[in-house]
Amino acid sequence: MASLFQKIARFAKSPQGRQTINQVKRYANDPRKRQQAKDALGKLRGKGKPRGY
Repeated sequence: MASLFQKIARFAKSPQGRQTINQVKRYANDPRKRQQAKDALGKLRGKGKPRGY
């Protein structure tokens, strides 16, 4: 059975994987998208804006 890392590596080498990687690189270079990603990670980690309880 292939490990998770092997599956990710295989996906990254596929045409769809390369397309996804290029899209992520474009998003990473866009300051607005970078801030959106940072905000989303903060919410997932529980460091988002208070909900007003």
